[in-house]
Amino acid sequence: MTLTEKVGQVNQRMYGWHAYERTEGGHRLTEAFEAEVAAFGGMGALYGLQRADAWSGVGFGTGIEAADGAHVCDTVQRYVVEHSRLGIPVLLVEEMPHGHQALDGTVLPVNLAVGASWDPELYAEATEAAAAELRARGGHVALVSALDMLRDPRWGRAEECFGEDPYLAARLTEALVEGADRAGVAVVLKHFAGQGATAGGRNSAATELGARELHEIHLMAAQAGVRAGAAGVMAAYNEFDGLPCVANRPLLSGLLRERWGFEGIVMADGDAVDRLVRLTGDPVAAGALALDAGCDLSLWDACFPRLGEAVERGLVDERTLDTAVARVLTLKFRLGLFDRTGTPAAESSRRGPDPVELSERLARASITLLAHEGDVLPLSPAASRIAVLGPNADSVAQQIGDYTAPQRPGTGVTVLAGIRAAAGAAEVVYAPGCDLVGGDVSGVPEAVRLAASCDVAVLVLGGSSARSGDTVFDSNGAAIVTAGPPSGMTCGEGVDLADLSLPEGQSALWRAVAATGVPTVVVLVQGRPHALPTPPGAATAVLSAWYPGPWGGRAVADVLFGRAQPRGRLPVSVPRSAAQLPVFYNAKDHGYRGYVDQPATAAYPFGHGLSYTTVVHGPPRLSRDRVTADDPALTCRVTVRNTGRHPVRETVQLYVRRVSGSTSWPRIRELRGFAALDLPPGASAEAVFRVDAGTLASPGRDLEPVVEPGEVLLETGPSADRTQGSALRIDQPAGNSGPATPGRK
Repeated sequence: MTLTEKVGQVNQRMYGWHAYERTEGGHRLTEAFEAEVAAFGGMGALYGLQRADAWSGVGFGTGIEAADGAHVCDTVQRYVVEHSRLGIPVLLVEEMPHGHQALDGTVLPVNLAVGASWDPELYAEATEAAAAELRARGGHVALVSALDMLRDPRWGRAEECFGEDPYLAARLTEALVEGADRAGVAVVLKHFAGQGATAGGRNSAATELGARELHEIHLMAAQAGVRAGAAGVMAAYNEFDGLPCVANRPLLSGLLRERWGFEGIVMADGDAVDRLVRLTGDPVAAGALALDAGCDLSLWDACFPRLGEAVERGLVDERTLDTAVARVLTLKFRLGLFDRTGTPAAESSRRGPDPVELSERLARASITLLAHEGDVLPLSPAASRIAVLGPNADSVAQQIGDYTAPQRPGTGVTVLAGIRAAAGAAEVVYAPGCDLVGGDVSGVPEAVRLAASCDVAVLVLGGSSARSGDTVFDSNGAAIVTAGPPSGMTCGEGVDLADLSLPEGQSALWRAVAATGVPTVVVLVQGRPHALPTPPGAATAVLSAWYPGPWGGRAVADVLFGRAQPRGRLPVSVPRSAAQLPVFYNAKDHGYRGYVDQPATAAYPFGHGLSYTTVVHGPPRLSRDRVTADDPALTCRVTVRNTGRHPVRETVQLYVRRVSGSTSWPRIRELRGFAALDLPPGASAEAVFRVDAGTLASPGRDLEPVVEPGEVLLETGPSADRTQGSALRIDQPAGNSGPATPGRK
């Protein structure tokens, strides 16, 4: 390969929507696309050929619809192969944050909702279905957020996280990779590493991570994804130890490749390499810095296209470029791109799981009952009149989250429509009551009048990540917030909040409706946990539906009317106010007593979630209460009984709490397992956890995982704050003075 051809293979600088134009008879390739292929003797990767959203400006009048996706991809592929000397196919890279971000792509609930499901198997099915859509339309690589930990809910990208816990995120990341692999799609995991720890919850801000915090919290999901077979990771915007991730050789080469044995690609985040010019003072040197650190493939930047200059100037060895090119080509071989060009008709028409049905199932599984007084839920079929109120009651756009393509008119089911369809003969009346943002309360009196005339009021509040043509964007697609939420957005990339309370108008509506004395059910449609009133007005029940996707309204109605049981569990702690942050459950165990003016504990803790019945957890029973560090295997059993009148799917959680013997200060407790039990009324069952070195290990002094001698408590329960523990003593191996290093789990 020539130097120019090599540079072309590691570049992904073109927006895919600039590669085509829609014509009366279909789609044609643009001169800009043809010039890009000619400039580099081919093309390494093309980003977002089928992406559609407000940032790209692509909609149904200008974009690629489902029926045309495979044909347009085939046209692109054939052009690249036929108009380059070597005929190397191009990787077609698409966003798949929660479904393929393309016209007619099925939208899944956002990642925070997935985390609330605690159901890796269901998520793997849903991911397989979404990936099958992407592959049938000609795409090869899916970019998916999975690695960011939600350590500060003020961050606008909270909805893209699986939650605050590394173990839960790791299990869901494995499911993501495995589901996509079943559909023949390669996954690039975002973002590596530590992006969820930016100071103050500010998007792309500095992180204040130490190496131990990085290893204990922010790397577990990435390592799980690598072991599951992820094709790549995306280097994050944030820096670690003073170096941006995309230029961080100890992170990308030392840890990821040398210690973990990762052989896939490292992709830069959008424009991330260009940001290095501030360090180097020179775009050619910036590209060389990223390549030498271990970055293989750029995204939209202007620096990587000049790597030929960097080699000629001696800023980077050509062998380093050869290594990156080899990784890109290896992925193309892995995906079978050299076996054929285009997308065969058999593949484009393949049938897989129904993605719409799976999206709705995932939405139902994620709905979390936070509070419930009395027995108003499930709603009685005898109710003759139901008031549905609030700014999120009748909007599909506000159910679907950020990074979502435009939806066809009539797609989806709002909460209002779902309740009307499920209510039978009951009359359902509706009023928004207030706007999503701001303090206008002019609609509150009408909402109160309706509520007072009904048997029950369902108040649908929360936030929105819905973008519009009025939203102003940064060069990387993040929303630019200058004065207040843009176009009603209260969440999403670039929309960080200092105050986690519900907007003033929503809070006033909640108080006024609750004051009527009518039983009130609050449904929160949200992309982050909001701090709720304390106590929560006179609400009879509070549920979080997260952003449940287009069909989430039907899922909410199923739970409200008892057709489905609430089975979601919190993947993140819900704070009482932003002033008490952080409130994640697995903080260091320093015995802090709390604030003077309010509790330091979460309003609703990690793992919390109620049901329509009562459940009793027995204490954990260990097969051994003493083990050695080199042979720590045992079994932990706990009996759970449904003592109420409704069936339940109970999520039993296993935590490890270190009492003594750790080489670093321990955390309060750490999730290390969970199991779902389906219990009819009156039934009991046993959750069985296999405890091994992977369960008990933690980063040692050298940050490698080790099982350390000492005492731990193995705790089980329904949430992080309601556990029972049994003591386990871990002894030093006979004749050995050091701790044991666990093998691969």
